[in-house]
Amino acid sequence: MSTTTLPAPPSPSAVTSLITTSTSSASPDPVSALTLEVHHNLQHQHLWTSLIIHDVYTLSPTQSTPLISGQPPQAVYIHPDEQAYLLEQGISADDIPVDREWVIPTAQGQSWTLRRLAGIFDSLPAETSGRDAAEEEHAGEDMSEKLAAHAEKKKEEDLWGGKRALIAMVNRKMGGDGTVVYYVVLEGAVKPRQN
Repeated sequence: MSTTTLPAPPSPSAVTSLITTSTSSASPDPVSALTLEVHHNLQHQHLWTSLIIHDVYTLSPTQSTPLISGQPPQAVYIHPDEQAYLLEQGISADDIPVDREWVIPTAQGQSWTLRRLAGIFDSLPAETSGRDAAEEEHAGEDMSEKLAAHAEKKKEEDLWGGKRALIAMVNRKMGGDGTVVYYVVLEGAVKPRQN
């Protein structure tokens, strides 16, 4: 009679290791695990910097949502009117500073209401700039007059849309592979583009 030895199980993935080392309990709650998974994806797959997991935003006594903020390597969304302004002024989208973006971690199949989404938008700060004072000063020295004019124009209240966030949806359904898909969600209505 021969005996066979089973191969050792594979080592945990980087995301699994992050989740187990970042939580105090052996089985982390699903919301914390989901948030860490999205954070890991933003940092390692999409090369975001200055990532912060914000404490839970309480929407009601029974609903709460953690948020992630950070800076992507390039702009995620540029309002159509801002795009037109950049074209008129001959400014490349690559030349404008990137705003701090907000990310809402969700799982596929999670139900959302407009009230819940509006509550998140109400909790977001009005200013989206993620640059600190030193970065602003340095950027001011290097900016051309056109970029300085763009920065001033962008500060005008509600000129190029309201608040925005990304919904990060993780595929966790039956046999889900952990793929994360990002959707831009805007507060209010945005006029359609003219082609």
